[in-house]
This record gives sequence, structure tokens and C-alpha cells, in this order.
Amino acid sequence: MSNSFVFHLLNKKYKKLFDLIKKCPENKRDDVPKGFNNSIHWQIGHILYSSENFVLHLTNQQKLLPENYQTFFAYGTKPIDWKEEPPTLDLIIEQLEEQLEYINQTLKDKLDTPVNENFLNGNTIGELLFYNVSHVSEHIGVITSMIKVLK
Repeated sequence: MSNSFVFHLLNKKYKKLFDLIKKCPENKRDDVPKGFNNSIHWQIGHILYSSENFVLHLTNQQKLLPENYQTFFAYGTKPIDWKEEPPTLDLIIEQLEEQLEYINQTLKDKLDTPVNENFLNGNTIGELLFYNVSHVSEHIGVITSMIKVLK
């Protein structure tokens, strides 16, 4: 798998994500539509949090997010359970942009680098990055459905 291909996919998915965010009315981003467990705010935060874990943490790179993001955006969390105000969606979007730039710069020539045994069963940085692209794609599908329901 070529480095340019994986980074092309990653950047393409993040562009799609940023475009989707713009399509969602600001006053609906924290709503949990019927049939869903989470809001668009949670979905975007979950992508940010998961990308940090799937890509940065498992490749031993510097983590960028505060520890408390886990209480808001880890798998199994829900807005209804939040005990304090989560980071704003604007901040999360800014952090996603920074994270994407950091991943592009830090890992651009390292996709064939082996990684330690991990829960994703990825053998190289490239495999973890490709898994992350798939995860982002899955959430883009959910967000697209949510926007249709919220409109």
C-alpha cells in the first residue's frame, strides 16, 4: 500500500467530514435524533478521540488531547451521561484539523513501520491508519443519516 494512497484517503474522508459538519444546522448538532444514541457533537468528538487512540497512541506518538475526552467520547459513552460540559464542537473541529495535520506530518514516511501488538491487530502504522480511515467512514455514514433526520 503506498503512503500517498493512504494519506489521500485520510484527507479525503476528513474533507467529507468537515463538509458534512457545515451542512448540519448549528442548533441541531447536540440533538439526539430518534433511533440514534448520540448527537453529531458526540460523533465528531468520537472521531477525534478514536483517531488519537487508533493512530497516535498505538504508534507511540505524542497524544494531543486532554485525558477527560475519554469521559465524553469513548466507545459506549453518551451525551445523556455527560456530567459536565463537553468541549465545544468548534474546539473539536479545530482539534481535528490540527490532528490531521499532525498525522500527515509525523507519519508521512512511516507507514511500513511495525507497531506493537494491539487490539486492532494492526502490524504497521499504515494498517492502523487504514483502519482509522474505515472508522471515520463509518461515522460519516451515521452523520449523513443523522443530518437527514434532523432536517
